[in-house]
Amino acid sequence: MMRFTTLLKHPADWMTGHGAETSVVLTSRVRLARNLAKAPFPGWARKKERQAVRSSLQGKLEGIPGMKDGFSHELCDLEPLQKQVLVERHLISREQAARSEGSGSVVNRKQTLSLMINEEDHLRIQAIRPSLQLKEAFKLAHTIDQSLEKVVDFAIDPTLGYLTACPTNLGTGMRASSMLHLPGLVLSDQIGQVLKGINKLGLAVRGLYGEGTESLGNLYQISNQSTLGESEEEILDRLTKVIGDVALYELQARKRLMIEDPVMVRDRIGRAAGNLSYAHIITSKEALNHLSMLRLGADLQLLPADLVETCDRLFMETQPAHLQWRAGRKLEPEARDILRAQMIREQLQSSLPPAIDITGKEN
Repeated sequence: MMRFTTLLKHPADWMTGHGAETSVVLTSRVRLARNLAKAPFPGWARKKERQAVRSSLQGKLEGIPGMKDGFSHELCDLEPLQKQVLVERHLISREQAARSEGSGSVVNRKQTLSLMINEEDHLRIQAIRPSLQLKEAFKLAHTIDQSLEKVVDFAIDPTLGYLTACPTNLGTGMRASSMLHLPGLVLSDQIGQVLKGINKLGLAVRGLYGEGTESLGNLYQISNQSTLGESEEEILDRLTKVIGDVALYELQARKRLMIEDPVMVRDRIGRAAGNLSYAHIITSKEALNHLSMLRLGADLQLLPADLVETCDRLFMETQPAHLQWRAGRKLEPEARDILRAQMIREQLQSSLPPAIDITGKEN
C-alpha cells in the first residue's frame, strides 16, 4: 500500500485541473453515508465492535478496483500531525480524526476517492472532482457503493432508505457540496444577501472545513441539507442549478467591480501581492485572505494565469499541519507564521511581476 510520504508528494488530482471552469467553483464533492445492518452504530459501539467493523470493511475496501495500491491505515497508527494533514486535504473529517480507535481510512492514489471507516457512520464514501462536477463526483462514489453492496449488507429501511447515525442523513445518505471562491460578492458587499437566498432554498453554507468552521480566503461550501424524500438525481440537479447561479452572480460582481471601481480592485490585489512577497511573519488566516486576492488577480488577467494553480496549492500547503510536516517537527504558532511567510515568498518570487500599476501593467 502507499506510504504517507508518497501520498503527500503530489497534489491531489482535483487540485490540478484549472481553467475558466474553476474560476469560481473550485471543487465538487459527494459523500455517501452507509452503515452495516447487524452492527451497532459507531457512537454506540464498544471498542471491540468498532475494531471488528474496521477490520471487516478495510480489507473489502482495499480490494475494490481503483482503490488498490492506495493509502490504507488504521487511524490509531497515525501520528496526530498526520491525521491533521489528512483533515487539511479533506481526505478525512475533523470528527474522524478525533475518533481514532477502530477508525480507518482508505484513499486512492489520485486522492479523488476517500473511504472513512467508523466516523459518525460505519462508512463514508467520498468522491471529489474539480469545478462544478457534482454528477461526476456522484458517479465515482456510486461505483464504490455498488461494488460494496455485492459483499456488504447495508442497513436499509423500505420507507426511510439508508439508516444513518444522524436523522438528517436518512434517505439517500448523500451530502453533495461545492467549494466556491467568492471575492467579487464579498468586495461588493453582496455576499450576505446571496447567502440568505441560499439558506431560504434549504441549502447549507459552511466554511473551508465544513460545519462550524469559518469562511477564510473568501471560500464557501454550499451543500444540500436534507437527504430524505428526494432522489440523488433530484438533489444534484437542484444543487447544480443553485451553485451555477451563484457562480454567475460572482462573475457579474467581478465584472461590475472592474467597471465601477477598478482602482480599488487593483489596490486590493496589489496590497495582497506586496504583503505576500515581502512579509516575514504571516498567520494562516492572513495568508488565505491575501492568496484569495492574488487568485482573483490571476482570474481577472491582471496577474499571470499560472498563479491560480500556485494559489490553490498554497491554500493547502500553508495550513498548520502541512507546514509542520514539511518542517519535520512540531512548531509553535509563531514559528509556523515565519515558515509560512518564507514558503510563500519563495513560491511567488518568480511568478509575480515586479509591480502593478492601476492599468494592470508591469512597471
